[in-house]
Amino acid sequence: MKHSAGLLLFRRTDHGPEVLLGHMGGPFFARRDAGAWTVPKGEYDPDEPAWDAARREFQEELGLPPPDGEAVPLGEVRQTGGKVVTAWAVEADLDPATVTPGTFLMEWPPKSGQTQEFPEIDRVEWFDLDRARSVIVKAQAAFLDRLAEHSP
Repeated sequence: MKHSAGLLLFRRTDHGPEVLLGHMGGPFFARRDAGAWTVPKGEYDPDEPAWDAARREFQEELGLPPPDGEAVPLGEVRQTGGKVVTAWAVEADLDPATVTPGTFLMEWPPKSGQTQEFPEIDRVEWFDLDRARSVIVKAQAAFLDRLAEHSP
């Protein structure tokens, strides 16, 4: 079973909390909106603490240092493919224009023998919780609910 860990940034606005989500990069998600947004996260080995992995993956996925501040544990969810994702919420503001995403290589087009490089996350945006629920990977919506319970 694979495990991923990530940080869900949130900020308070006059209209309620907003969360920073990343749109998954690569050709499979290029034209998708619903279900194509995620907490910035990544896989880690069992011998690495999940918290350390979450901070490392934030840096790798967004090209920015992870923010300091109180981390609110949001627990775990199991995604459709069986991957277990652990997340923490951290209050911080971030300008999406400053993100420099990490990349990955894959064969594209399929069975072409050609390898192309794609961004791990092709863009990030701030969403209010209702809009975030409509675009986030289905299982990760539980993180939004847990954040809402925690936020005043």
